[in-house]
Amino acid sequence: MKLRYIILLGFSLYLMSCKVGENYYHANLNMPDNFRNDNTVEMVTDTIVHSPHSFFRNRELLTLLDSAFARNSDLLLAVKNIRSAELSLKVAKLNFLPEINAQINGNYTKSSKNSAIGQSGGDRESKDYSLSAGLTWDLDIWGKIRRAKESELAEYLKTKEVHKAVQTKLVLDIAKGYYNLLMLDEQLNVANQSKNLSDSTLFIVKTQYKIGDANLLGLKQVEAQLIENKLLISQIEQSISIQENALSVLCGDYAHKVNRKMALDSEFCNIPLDGYPVSILVARPDVRAAELALRGANARVGVAQAAMYPALKISLTEGLNSFTTSNWFSIPASLFGTASGCITQPVFNSGSLKAKYEQAKIEREKAVIVFRQSVIDGYSQVSDAIINKKDIEKQYIFAVDREKALEEGVNSSNILFKAGNINYLDVITVQSNYLQARLQTAQLYINKALSNVQLYYTLGGGWR
Repeated sequence: MKLRYIILLGFSLYLMSCKVGENYYHANLNMPDNFRNDNTVEMVTDTIVHSPHSFFRNRELLTLLDSAFARNSDLLLAVKNIRSAELSLKVAKLNFLPEINAQINGNYTKSSKNSAIGQSGGDRESKDYSLSAGLTWDLDIWGKIRRAKESELAEYLKTKEVHKAVQTKLVLDIAKGYYNLLMLDEQLNVANQSKNLSDSTLFIVKTQYKIGDANLLGLKQVEAQLIENKLLISQIEQSISIQENALSVLCGDYAHKVNRKMALDSEFCNIPLDGYPVSILVARPDVRAAELALRGANARVGVAQAAMYPALKISLTEGLNSFTTSNWFSIPASLFGTASGCITQPVFNSGSLKAKYEQAKIEREKAVIVFRQSVIDGYSQVSDAIINKKDIEKQYIFAVDREKALEEGVNSSNILFKAGNINYLDVITVQSNYLQARLQTAQLYINKALSNVQLYYTLGGGWR
């Protein structure tokens, strides 16, 4: 009996060595050697591996990030998806093991007087007791279970990469919102200073109007300039409140005031502007997730293919059986055992299984397209981030020079206006240009900080 079991087990293991379906191999994407706008010959050897807490040095921003990591709904859902995928993987691993069930049976039968036993005068009552353990094993002849496990493993790893991608995008969104608040604060400060300057100009024009050196038209134009400054202040204050509300939601909290301080050039970890190998794209969580989705789709093709082939199942049962409880455990007299095996081949649903197989291959082809597109998108985003960082730094220098020139013009116009050498229209024009220049400089200053964050994000956001 034991010899037969050993032979059966050895034959089963031999069959299980077979596995249908293609193994996954990295696709050849024919990627360029360098990113566009990056002509550096020497490549960066120190890959971007900074976590958000080592990349950012603004404490208020880090506090917001910590709050978001703990309470953001999208991030919490991603964590739950990881746990669910982990359990699915555990189930797939357990499918390799045979199913074992233990059972205790007790039967009592009493035949009627008119039955064959009753008419023959035999004992109309019968009892039967059994204690058994049964093993059922669906042998993985064609690797169906192994491919299913491979698919679940890819899905589990993909959910972890999706979690990283959600966290990386969250870091980018919060940083954008935070630095946008800093820009609005600076623009509000500029608008208030411009309002004070317009107040001073209006006072002078009113004085000139009283003595006849200015007309009513000029007075109304200066008043309109002051009202325009007040309107701008109101619009900026509105934008600040809306931005604070949006940041609060990202941090998983109710709308509230956001603590912040002005950004400094030294508050980021220094990362090179260019010289990155294109292979760094594999560090991006979204690219990894897309490739793992392709790996899972490839494994599901093997599952669908194996479903069309015969399935082998073996069953073993061992236990104790007796008509009376007194000698139930009389061994070996009460021992019994059975062994069986069956092969099943789909017949009437073979067309359906073949259609599912073809459908699985189509899903794999779609996953190839998605993976390739994720690499193309990543390449384009890094190229954009490199040129964006370069150009914004140039634009900021030009904006600072323009602001300084207009600031000198404002000072000169005030002196000339008080001396009566120019009229109020010249003063209004110079002040308006200076206001716009300061607003643009404030925006470019923050955009310069954001270009650093954007490059950090497109290079993988600190994940390796």
